[in-house]
Amino acid sequence: MRKRAPKLERGAEPSAPKRRRTRSLPRLRRDEIPGIATDVRPYATITLIAASLAATLVWSTGKVSLYKMGAIYGPIGNDWWRLVAAPFLHDNAGYQFICLLAAGIFGTALERRFGWYAPLFIFLLAGTAGCALAVAAKTYPVWGANGAALGLLSAWFVEYRMTRGESGADLIGALVFAAVLFLLSVAWIPASIAAAVGGALTGCLCGFMLAQRSR
Repeated sequence: MRKRAPKLERGAEPSAPKRRRTRSLPRLRRDEIPGIATDVRPYATITLIAASLAATLVWSTGKVSLYKMGAIYGPIGNDWWRLVAAPFLHDNAGYQFICLLAAGIFGTALERRFGWYAPLFIFLLAGTAGCALAVAAKTYPVWGANGAALGLLSAWFVEYRMTRGESGADLIGALVFAAVLFLLSVAWIPASIAAAVGGALTGCLCGFMLAQRSR
């Protein structure tokens, strides 16, 4: 036992065991929110914007009309595919810029929080629902992404309020965007007010469902 016991000088205390150094996580930056992967590229949102820009490029060649690409000028009959195609079509640069800017901002926020499927599903569902309501209300012509953009905005807004309940510059900015998108329905005829309302209501429902998933 004496051979195995460590030799200690009289009056000396045994040294404390060395603590293993652990790497601590860096502090969150100002633009980071817990639970959101800020380093994830929003590929689905980028794809939606690229598809709209590609449709505009094709239309600008003059070889294909908006009607043939899916624009809605009246009753669609059996051409249900127009409800999906119309939100990607624009014939005014200002209209398209505002819609795609809103889609880019709020689609990116949703994609970083929930994954690629969230902005893709909400954009298509809100855009289609908005066009369907416009057709039912007979507010022709109809095309453009104002309903789809409002769907993304509404989904983000509802989920944010239900899960975090905070108010601030982010929510004020969202309300400003919503007001501008609704005013487009007055300034530009194809941006039907019925499509805007349909897209916004669909987005609210999607935001409610996302909020249940977050809890």
